[in-house]
Amino acid sequence: MQLNSVDSKMASLRKLLKQSIKSSFGSLLDVFGKTRLGAHAYETMLNSAMGKTKTIIHNDVKLSFCTPNGLNRFRVDSFSTKEPETLEWIDTMQSGSVLWDIGANIGLYSCYAAKKNRVSVYAFEPSVFNLELLARNIFMNHLVDKVIIVPLPLSDMVKISTLNMTTMEWGGALSSFGENYGDDGKEMKKAFEFSSIGLSMDKAVSHLNIPPPTHIKIDVDGIEHLILSGGHSVLSQVKEVAIEVNEDFSLQTVNVEKHMKEAGLIFKEKRHSAMFDNNIRFGNTFNQVWHRI
Repeated sequence: MQLNSVDSKMASLRKLLKQSIKSSFGSLLDVFGKTRLGAHAYETMLNSAMGKTKTIIHNDVKLSFCTPNGLNRFRVDSFSTKEPETLEWIDTMQSGSVLWDIGANIGLYSCYAAKKNRVSVYAFEPSVFNLELLARNIFMNHLVDKVIIVPLPLSDMVKISTLNMTTMEWGGALSSFGENYGDDGKEMKKAFEFSSIGLSMDKAVSHLNIPPPTHIKIDVDGIEHLILSGGHSVLSQVKEVAIEVNEDFSLQTVNVEKHMKEAGLIFKEKRHSAMFDNNIRFGNTFNQVWHRI
């Protein structure tokens, strides 16, 4: 049996066990939570979880983040190793640059860019489960004057549609606005959805008066190419774009290249962390960097 197959089976078993525990715990909370004492204890646990934080140092930059669950602890613990290429790219930005962090999640890279090089950051994040953590992390790192939250999804045009989500976890990812496919182009299994207003990159500038970016980071797990198609004016001025592309999703791959070249941007490199080299799910997903010469 291949090692990847064993890993996959073990991951499935762990997921099943986790779901079983959560289901049992949820049933217990339903009963216990109906009492005054139980409700108070439950609220105390939630407040305690949101109050947990962890501090890291990368390149002499000290940052603190909320860690209410295992996913957020992983994100913080792997800060320097999960996407080192993204951190190195941010390191090249000059003070006064304007970064659009599209798919900011809990703000790891938004906070790093703002604190490392005093970059002005516009953090686009539509997930209702991530917005509180994003705001807390910005506040905790004293970056309210440098990181502006834009709680709307970006797409190819202004429209009302649904944000389809695969998880309701704090710090979760793999969501898609207006489409029912994920980062690999395959149909996603929805755990939650809500309606929202989405807009294009060009309309974010013309309608919301957001300053055009000098740098763009896009990681939205599937509709990167649609976002690019709604940003002709923005892309014609930007200096560099770092974008996550799953090369197994041919429609995304082809259209990302098309929109970049039409904007006059040149492919510079593609990289991902060594931790993804033999990963079945994300082994062909890379952060591409395109720049203007």
